[in-house]
Amino acid sequence: MNLDLADLRILRHLELNGRISNQELADAVGLSPSACLRRVKLLEDRGVISGYRCIVDAQHIGLEFEALVQITLRPDVDQWHEKFLAAVQNWPEVVTARIVTGSANYILTVRARNLAHYSDFIVNELYRAPAVMSIQSNIVLKTIKHTQSLVDLVKQK
Repeated sequence: MNLDLADLRILRHLELNGRISNQELADAVGLSPSACLRRVKLLEDRGVISGYRCIVDAQHIGLEFEALVQITLRPDVDQWHEKFLAAVQNWPEVVTARIVTGSANYILTVRARNLAHYSDFIVNELYRAPAVMSIQSNIVLKTIKHTQSLVDLVKQK
């Protein structure tokens, strides 16, 4: 879908505040409320806007520990990929799972209450997963940038 400047302005405002009213959004992007609502609906229908959500601060709810975990699996185990994907779905500690290129097969973002909780997860869940050959953890000391905004990348074209 080709996005024009008005679409990009709408998306940027919704990324910053998904709870903005249609009237406020229309005023902010310089459209009439009806035109703005039509554009938002079209962006939703075409899948450009995939949903709206509440972003919870992990530390405020007691999940102070974060690690990026590289997983390498043994490809000689029957259905290694499918078995690992199924296991990942059952681990609430895994908040993001990505298939990657390079020396590892997957990179997981893992959240835990503390080091003891994380250690328990690694020993009792991850090491017991089918075909796991190696695990390398990178403990996050501080996040220096975190954004959900993609619109600014599109504007760079």
